[in-house]
Amino acid sequence: MKTLLCALLLAPLLALASGPELHLDRMPDKSGDVAALQNGAKLFVNYCLNCHSASSMRYNRLRDLELTDQEIRDNLMFTADKVGEPMTIAMRRADAKQWFGVPPPDLTVIARARASEAGSGGDWLYTYLRGFYRDDTRPSGWNNSVFPNVGMPHVLWELQGEQVLGEDRKLKLAVAGTLKPEAYDAAVADLVAYLQYMGEPAAPFRRRLGIFVLVFLAGFLVLAYALKREFWKDVH
Repeated sequence: MKTLLCALLLAPLLALASGPELHLDRMPDKSGDVAALQNGAKLFVNYCLNCHSASSMRYNRLRDLELTDQEIRDNLMFTADKVGEPMTIAMRRADAKQWFGVPPPDLTVIARARASEAGSGGDWLYTYLRGFYRDDTRPSGWNNSVFPNVGMPHVLWELQGEQVLGEDRKLKLAVAGTLKPEAYDAAVADLVAYLQYMGEPAAPFRRRLGIFVLVFLAGFLVLAYALKREFWKDVH
């Protein structure tokens, strides 16, 4: 009985392990590249914020990316009036469900949510946004090699062009986009870097603070050891 129970509990895990392995491309690290993050914010506002909200992210947080309030208003705010407002959209969830079958998810912490997948959340998003291909059997006309039968259309298709899935199950560029493949990959990396930033805007500050704390503790250790030797030098 115990053996049967264990087998039933392990069956889903065994089924998952026997499935096709998901290959994710390594995303370039752009976490400290302010220019890349600024470009990622621009891409996010122009291509993602039409359907996806980022309700836990406020526009004024973009000051951390060395943008002024005026630059934020002029270049990144199209549906809000004040820089202190969150990045929300006007589309109602009920309408989104009717149009797309499922409401587009909020993207504030999407990179952290996908971190449970094989590889990091950034790797997943980087591969996903480069994995769309034409599929006439899908309602949107698009499918994805990372997320089969995805409901989301390829919003970046003008930049990337149109890919097709070959008989060898590899993606091939059939129609060129406005960007060359290398430039498109770089743009996607910028966008994903910004999505990662939104999930943890305070991460750069925490890293700097962590380094400062470690340096302080190392210095304090030296002083404490010198003080200990001074106190105990006459004790035999």
